[in-house]
Amino acid sequence: MSAAIWASQRISSAIAEGVISLDLPLDHDQVQPASLDLRLGARAYRLPASFLPGPGNTVADRVARLATHEVDLTKPTVLERNCVHIIPLMERLTLPKGVSARANPKSSSGRLDIFVRVITDNGETFDDVPAGYCGPLYAEVVPRSFAVLAQAGARLAQIRFREASVKPVAPIRTVPVTIDLDPAGKDGGVIGYRARRHAGLVDLAKIGGHPISEFWEPITAIAGRRELVLDPDEFYILMSAEAVVVGEAEAAEMVAYDPAVGELRSHYAGYLDCGFGLAEAGGAGSRVVLEVRSHDVPFLVEHGQRVATLVYEPMAQRPDRLYGQDLGSNYQGQGLKLSKHFA
Repeated sequence: MSAAIWASQRISSAIAEGVISLDLPLDHDQVQPASLDLRLGARAYRLPASFLPGPGNTVADRVARLATHEVDLTKPTVLERNCVHIIPLMERLTLPKGVSARANPKSSSGRLDIFVRVITDNGETFDDVPAGYCGPLYAEVVPRSFAVLAQAGARLAQIRFREASVKPVAPIRTVPVTIDLDPAGKDGGVIGYRARRHAGLVDLAKIGGHPISEFWEPITAIAGRRELVLDPDEFYILMSAEAVVVGEAEAAEMVAYDPAVGELRSHYAGYLDCGFGLAEAGGAGSRVVLEVRSHDVPFLVEHGQRVATLVYEPMAQRPDRLYGQDLGSNYQGQGLKLSKHFA
């Protein structure tokens, strides 16, 4: 049986119907064209390790047994690097039969190297919410490159809903994504950025309030060579060679880890909503920013090399809003761009 993704108006209806329940009223821009932003709740729990609850176990029971202490998020609070935090979210689901969901980090979370995954009660996998699920949602949050200042209501993850359909829908299609390491035409020949090992604190509420130079080292290509050696466990912001367009009747997801293209993770925040890069929505083609980390050994990438896969899926209907249209979309028409927190 085929499936299609809920559009913004169906998500809004689900909230009105109580299929999606909220601890606090909906933020005005929380519903996106093909997804819903998820908000951190008032408490976080520090744990010594990540976990999956597994069948017959709730996340709350696991947290009660494993948590070392509780963190108050009703005020701005520091989440330290490489520390595991489990945070109940403000949204809860009562999904109908035939409706499942999948979560993903938001673009800014990925570009800040914040490892974010959503967990459900009885969950055996991260980010996947089974059809008919009834229960709370939790975020596992692990800042990697920078400590962050967070507060309840911060939106680090997003969720998409898929409904089984008896009607034929457009087939799923995949598109390879390659990397742009050509310095020609780029400001100062900069082809990417590498996170500084010893940087300050990123305040998630402060948009455009952090100097780039204090957090990022620009990368320029060696003269005559369009390649880059990725050092193990260093974090890079790079860019796709392709200008990507997502139509108004489809949504896309970047495959975060594809072993077919090498031992690297090429994308953390993978959702591209309807209208991304679309000329009618102010895009005229948008590059995909790649959040890259090599594992285990140094890894050489060359200009034009495939590093990821983009998966396109059909929408159940055209959304009543497109990415980039009156949504305050930060990354429409982008090139090589850091998160919105830097200027």
